[in-house]
Amino acid sequence: MTELYFVLTPNFMLLDLAGPAEAFQIAANHGAPYRLHMVAPVAELTCSIGLRPHQLNPLPQPIPAGAHIVLIGAENSKVSLQLPEAQAVVAWLREHFNATQHHLACVCSGTMLAAYAGLLDHYECTTHHEILERLRIAAPLAKVLDDRIFVQDGNIATSAGICSGIDLALHLIEQQAGSLIAQAVAREMVVWLRRSGQDPQLSPWLAHRNHLHPMVHKAQDLISRAPAERWTLEIVAAQVHTSGRNLARLFLQHCRVSLHQYHLAIRIATAKQLLNHPNLTIEQIAEQAGFASARDFRRVWQKEMGMLPSECRATTYPTKTYAKLK
Repeated sequence: MTELYFVLTPNFMLLDLAGPAEAFQIAANHGAPYRLHMVAPVAELTCSIGLRPHQLNPLPQPIPAGAHIVLIGAENSKVSLQLPEAQAVVAWLREHFNATQHHLACVCSGTMLAAYAGLLDHYECTTHHEILERLRIAAPLAKVLDDRIFVQDGNIATSAGICSGIDLALHLIEQQAGSLIAQAVAREMVVWLRRSGQDPQLSPWLAHRNHLHPMVHKAQDLISRAPAERWTLEIVAAQVHTSGRNLARLFLQHCRVSLHQYHLAIRIATAKQLLNHPNLTIEQIAEQAGFASARDFRRVWQKEMGMLPSECRATTYPTKTYAKLK
């Protein structure tokens, strides 16, 4: 079980909390191993819109190994984060947070709490565009990035603010609980996944999902759950109770790619995951990902990646993920 601690301070932004918390809770409802805790240095606080949550849990001491700490931003953070309760959180982070044992996610000005605690030194990070310069002053050793929705550097993740906390939550859910659960959460929340063309490709399991057409989503679900199947247009169309011609039209209209192109992207993503298993041969990976042969897999992979699968296996990829703010 992954323990998620949402850390609150005076005048915390309600959407900074509610957006990511709902995403993680929906993920838990779909089987992700999350347990949510609302914690604060005091038992009762007032949020940005005047609601006063009470019976908040105390800050965990010590923080359990493997726990995720989510720092929530505050309204008028220049003042609110200097209040004694907020400074108590800073002191708690300094004493108990360990970047090798714990994970940190910061929403909006919650990043400032991490900066004050010295947790961002030598890490890439971001925050709301209005307080980027304050972040640079508070964390001069951090690598502060402009114009980003979120940034992940190792176990430290930071986001630009308010709604971008949901984007960050979906990214972390995909990493920790898998793409299918992240898909289900995004669909249930009716959330559009935002990236720009200058950034690394969005996970194929989440790409082409920024639409609301139930038939197309059902077709994508079929392919995502069994990428090795021989999904022809007519077979998928029969499963979603329409004609192949209509499904092809709808897929292009809502996904901007053909069903075949989507299926191929899912197979490549599946193969990329399987390459992390050293005991699997290239032939076994090709079979499990649904390619006709190892030769076919190598041809497709080299075209898409610019190198052979065996060469990719020997390459160390960076783990940092960025999402550019529109």
